[in-house]
Amino acid sequence: MTGGPATPGTSALPPRADAAPWADAAPRAEAAPFVRVRGLEKVFRADRRAVRAVAGVDLDILPGEVHALVGESGSGKTTLARCILRLIEPTAGTVEVDGRDVAQLRGGDLRELRREMQLVFQDPQGSLDPRMSVLELVAEPIRTHLRPARGSLERAVLELLEGVGLARRHLDRRPHELSGGQCQRVAIARALALKPRLIVLDEPTSALDVSVQAQILNLLLELRARHGLTYLLISHDLGVVRHLSDRISVMYLGRIVERAGADAIFEDAQHPYTRALLASVPDVAAARTQRPALIRGDPPSPAEPPPGCPFHPRCWLRDHLEDASICESNTPPAVDALNRAACFFPDRVAPALAKVAP
Repeated sequence: MTGGPATPGTSALPPRADAAPWADAAPRAEAAPFVRVRGLEKVFRADRRAVRAVAGVDLDILPGEVHALVGESGSGKTTLARCILRLIEPTAGTVEVDGRDVAQLRGGDLRELRREMQLVFQDPQGSLDPRMSVLELVAEPIRTHLRPARGSLERAVLELLEGVGLARRHLDRRPHELSGGQCQRVAIARALALKPRLIVLDEPTSALDVSVQAQILNLLLELRARHGLTYLLISHDLGVVRHLSDRISVMYLGRIVERAGADAIFEDAQHPYTRALLASVPDVAAARTQRPALIRGDPPSPAEPPPGCPFHPRCWLRDHLEDASICESNTPPAVDALNRAACFFPDRVAPALAKVAP
């Protein structure tokens, strides 16, 4: 197996956008990151234990790209995104947005930065106040930050709604009077209201029907092209990730274990965890062919991470190595511009998989 099969239903997805020039390579020196994260950690305290949800992450998000975070539930994807947006404070490390250290901003400077970074939530209906009309929902951020006149406010809201495929007749409706896809369009219009440069998409289509997913993904691609947006995409749906993203960072137990262009990840993943994720995607075309389950058991608790490589207790590659003791005692080199996968044996992944694949 050299690439991940399509997720059921992803045949309705739009064609993948042309990859950005940096999609299959390290960021170019002249392409300064819009978001620069270094050594980011987030530790939660629970029952006298320290839960290390994000463990020393380095991440660059380039202007205009779609950068995806993938991994199992609890891998730290949403916590990392919320630290970038400063919805929660990191325990250590730095986040720079357009050259500004987010942690150092206060008052008006922080308020200005908030306009440039917005979030679209997983559950569209749950993210909208049920007591407010669509007009009030989309107008709220404009009224809060810009304070326009009443007439110009309604015109701005209508323009935003038309930009996401809604119409004037939707202005007075409440969220319960809208479909799931319409609610997500309202949430996207809200996110666009302040003309942001970065939008975090936290599972933006997972609560929607497959046909509606395709419409929303088409819309996101159109908005990216129209407004020059940068997306940080969080998703479990690898079909969505492949169609939408330029680069992918794979997270496991609070760490980034592999990062590369979307095509490189799907065609030549070099970390055994990434390969296991791809192999776990159901393949309807090969449903009668029994494929081995590469991943073992459940992820360890971030409150009690294993020593050495965090993936070694579940790693299928160890069965194909003569001596894997280094995995149990040493931490692999972190992912950076010169090291694509946090694994001691990335060159052994593809040959080992060829032995177990049907």
